[in-house]
Amino acid sequence: MQPFNYLKPSTLTEAAALHRQADEPVYLSGGQTLIPAMQQRLSAPSDLIDLSGIAELSGIQAADGAIRIGAFTRHAQVAESAAVRSAIPALARLAGRIGDAQVRNLGTLGGSLANNDPAADYPAAVLALGATVHTDQRAIAAEDFFQAFFETALDHGEVIRALEFPRPRRAAYRKFPNPASRYAVVGVMVAEFDDGVRVGVTGAGPCAFRAHGLEEALNASLSPDALDRVEIPHEDFNRDLYASAEYRAQLVKVMAMRAVRDLFDP
Repeated sequence: MQPFNYLKPSTLTEAAALHRQADEPVYLSGGQTLIPAMQQRLSAPSDLIDLSGIAELSGIQAADGAIRIGAFTRHAQVAESAAVRSAIPALARLAGRIGDAQVRNLGTLGGSLANNDPAADYPAAVLALGATVHTDQRAIAAEDFFQAFFETALDHGEVIRALEFPRPRRAAYRKFPNPASRYAVVGVMVAEFDDGVRVGVTGAGPCAFRAHGLEEALNASLSPDALDRVEIPHEDFNRDLYASAEYRAQLVKVMAMRAVRDLFDP
């Protein structure tokens, strides 16, 4: 690990000022990806700006048919929150199955989204639930946030403050986990709203995406059988040691069918 300056601001204004003044600054949230990358010298920031001292970035609030979750809220806190369990049980269950106990107690919602790992769980929920990403500068719609492999709509120095999740009529998340990391080889969330069904997929492609073909089928008939004949385009899907693109395409359909069944039998 290369030497670096460690900084711990107490406000977002202070954090932004420190970021502007540094040569190669990096914000530290949960650190579950950043710290290992630094240890392997894949990342060598001049300044590490720890966001854990900024109180406004943490907390969970329920209001006006939505749940607002601070970016520094830990996965375990989301999983254990009575407000989240009441409003969006599927989101609480998703958070409770991320990684292992250490990851859940250290990792944060905002850190996961800013990193945009293609196999992270939260992006499927952000897309399926039509969440809004609130930063220190603006509000970003879910469809505009995830852009490419480890790339998001965040500008240099921009910080996620909170996520606002609309409350669905019902939702369910299913994933096929990597046996070691528990990352999603493929994960699918299906969410039903008054105006239709949304489906978010993670693990299959370079970044999370909405499965419009699955949505169209489910909006015509909300049942697992409705997905039987849906073709999953997989030309751009990930290929690795754990699954081929073709296998991931099949997993998308299977996980979606299981999630739909869970809507009726949670």
